[in-house]
Order: sequence, then C-alpha cells, then structure tokens
Amino acid sequence: MKNKTLILFGFILAKFIIQYSLISPDYELHRDEYLHLDQGRHLAWGYFSVPPVTSWISYIILLLGNGVFWIKFFPALFGALTLLVVWKTIEELSGGLFALCLGTLSVLLSAILRINILYQPNSLDILLWTLVYFTIIKYINSGNYKWLYIAAVTFALGFLNKYSIVFLFLCLLPAILLTAQRIIFFKKHIFFAVALGLLIISPNLIWQYNNNFPVFHHLEELTKTQLVNGSRTDFLKEQIIFFFGSILVVAAALISFIIYLPFKKYRLFFWSFLFTLSLLAYFRAKGYYAIGLYPFLLAFGSVYIEQLLKERWTIYLRPVAIALPILIFIPLFRIAFPNNSPDYIQQNAQRYKDLNLLRWEDGKDHSLPQDFADMLGWKELAQKVDSAYASIADKDHTLVLCDNYGQAGAINYYSKNKNIQAVSFNADYINWFPLSRQLLHVVLIKEEGDTDKNREKEKQLFTTVMQFDQINNPFAREKNTNIYILKNASFDLNKRIREELEKKKNEH
Repeated sequence: MKNKTLILFGFILAKFIIQYSLISPDYELHRDEYLHLDQGRHLAWGYFSVPPVTSWISYIILLLGNGVFWIKFFPALFGALTLLVVWKTIEELSGGLFALCLGTLSVLLSAILRINILYQPNSLDILLWTLVYFTIIKYINSGNYKWLYIAAVTFALGFLNKYSIVFLFLCLLPAILLTAQRIIFFKKHIFFAVALGLLIISPNLIWQYNNNFPVFHHLEELTKTQLVNGSRTDFLKEQIIFFFGSILVVAAALISFIIYLPFKKYRLFFWSFLFTLSLLAYFRAKGYYAIGLYPFLLAFGSVYIEQLLKERWTIYLRPVAIALPILIFIPLFRIAFPNNSPDYIQQNAQRYKDLNLLRWEDGKDHSLPQDFADMLGWKELAQKVDSAYASIADKDHTLVLCDNYGQAGAINYYSKNKNIQAVSFNADYINWFPLSRQLLHVVLIKEEGDTDKNREKEKQLFTTVMQFDQINNPFAREKNTNIYILKNASFDLNKRIREELEKKKNEH
C-alpha cells in the first residue's frame, strides 16, 4: 500500500475516532434527530421539514437496529467522505503530500466536526457541495462531458437532501458567466445534464405541488422565528470562527485565484464564493449554511501554500503550517463540542459567551449552547409519559399529543411502550396521527411557555383533567414542560383532530 494511501486511511480513521469522542454521556440525541428517525417509519417523496433523502438513511438505520452507534455513524461517514473528496481535489490540482496533509487536516479540525456529531441533513449537504465543486474542476481539467452529468446527479441528490443547495446553483451561474468557462452554455450536454437533474428531483417537485409547496411555508416560518433574530455581522464573524485554525489556508485560496496563474482557469470559484456568501449574509442565514463553501477552498489554499513554501529557505515553515490547525484546535476541543457536562459549561460560561456559543435563535444568551440544551431532558420526558400512559386503563383509545416534533420523536424513540405513537400538530407529525381507532383519552405534553397552566379549555371537554408531572432537568430546553392526563372526552375527539389537521395542512 502506498504511503499516501496509508496517510489518507489514517485521516479517515482519525475522523471516526474523534467524532465518537466528542459527545459526553451526559447528553442524549438532538431534537431534530428524533424527527428524522421517525421519518424512516413513514417513507415519502417529501416532508414538511426536509426533502426525502434523510428518511431513506433513517430507514437503513432502523434496519440496523436504530441504535445510537448507527445514528452517529452516518454523519461521521459523510464527514469522512468529505475528507476523501478534498484529498482527491488536491490531487487533481497537482498538490503534493504536504498539500494533501494540510488541506485534509484543515477540513478535519474545523467546525465540520461539530456538524458531524448530529444526525441531520447538514453533513451530507456539505459533502455534496464539495462533490459538486470537485466535478466542475474535473470537467474544466478534462473537458469530458461525463462530469457534467455527474455534477447534475450530485446536485439533484443534494436537492433531495437539503434545499439550501439551490444557493450553490444560483451563485454558480453568474460566476461562470464572468469567466471564460461561460462557453459551457453553448454545449448541448449542459442542457441534457440539467434535464437529468430535473428528472431525478421531479418526484419531490410533484410532492411539493400536491401539498401546496410547504417548502415556502417552512421558509417563511424559519424567517419569522429564527432568521429575523440573525445578524449579518454575526454571520460573517462565524465564518472566521468555523475555520479559525485554517484561516490562513482559506485566505491563501482566495488570493491564489487572483494572482496564481495555474489557478486562473478556476477563477469562477472565487466569484461563486463571494456571491454565495453575500447572498446568505443578505438573508441573515445561519452561519453554518455556508460551511459547504470551504472544503474545496481549503484544497486550493493548501496547494498554493505548498507552492509558496517550496524554496529551501521556506520549506522549514511547512511543519509550522501543519501544526497551526492542531494547536488552535486543542483549546476549541474543550469548548466547541458537547464533551463537557452542563455543570462544567455553566461554571465556565464566560468562555462560551465570548465565542457567541450561548446565543440561541431567539437572539438571547442562555446557560448552554442551543444544540446542547436540545440534547437533554428527552429520556426523562419519555419515562414520565410512559408512566402517565400506564396509569390509563383504556390504552387502546389513548393518544399521546405533544407540543412539538422533538417531544413526539423523543417519546417514540425512548418509550418502552412501542404502542404509544406520539404525535404533534407540528412538522410532519400532522400526517402520522393514528386515527384508525376511536380516541377518548389524551396524554398531553405542553411547553413551559403555554399560558393555560390549569387547562381551563380542556376541563370543559374531558371529565378528568390532571397534571401528572413535568420535566425537571434545569439545563434542558424542554425544562418545565408539563405532562397532563385528559380522560373521557365529552365530544368526538377524532373529528376535532381531523378538523385541526386539515387547518394545519392548509397552513403548510
């Protein structure tokens, strides 16, 4: 086996080892992970929250036993494949062993580690952005039209995974027009490739059409509840933090497109980067939306730095360039990941606050980073819901109704009673209500922010209304979530639910 192959294998092995060491046993799964896992039980060509690819992976995880190891394996795998694509990109750019190590290490020890700890579409999204750029580089170098078709298939898969890859497409088009690569628009194969991509995504587009394009409702809701609290300045600051250990490599890449002649033919990537970053900043997007831009940039930057440090008097700086991402990562390892207990984070809150890690999507600082708080309290919730459910004798006519998708998904994942099938009028659960049986009783889960603590409305509709328990974990985002038991509905509960579901579907 060649030395380069051994080194690449070492990077990939290190990737998996690091990923599995980044989460403390104090934490559970993230609220989004529960929803994605439930989607694997309800396969479709689309969902109100995400496109269908994640559900396909969830189905595979379900076949493998639905254990935490496999849930964490797939984002780690996509991260490892991103390393592989960056390695191959550097080889395509004629980079040597130093460039291969610098570029791959820069990707390995970056914010992508944080993305890859969670089972969400983001890990595959970053991989597919990187792969699209790689296919374009291959086409520029070879002129072989097969790479246009591979790019189209990759983009289509990216679209079926996360709609935000559309930003890549929208910003790549004007970037191509600004360079000599615009000649591609006079080639018939580009239109055949686009047609192939459209064919692949067409089932999802048909699903969107049949469901009144819920993606637009989702974007509107996202804008009102999350992006409105975002700041363009914070977005740009986060770009520096995400790849702080390799910021010089990113800078070298951007400079190389302008002054390094061998990279002149790749200048479209410079414009694409600027256009995409500007567009995302304009929409006040979350900082991590742009992470897919950086792996291929790090490939260019590492090759350019290798050229800068090839002289005898500069070659001794190469170990410094390799050591820099490692040295910067070491302190970040103790603060940027959920590998410390909530108590430790609270005792060292200023460190996290200085890096803006305690700022939630509501624009306020909290005791834990939002992702970390979203990984607590779920087992407690499921155990207490199990107890509430067990206290009802007539279980065949009982519904577990939650305020949000995280609650429903967590209960379905951790519950010891697999007949529960918790649902919510939130996200995709509106399509999964078990209405094939007559419902009479409800185990109701309500968030802390709910104002009707005494359930006055429900007291008029059920003969028995009682608060059973609540979530006590002080660090959980679901802290003080209440669990109620509602018995013996005095009305047609199924009919009322169908009416509410119809209303929610119309909103979507």
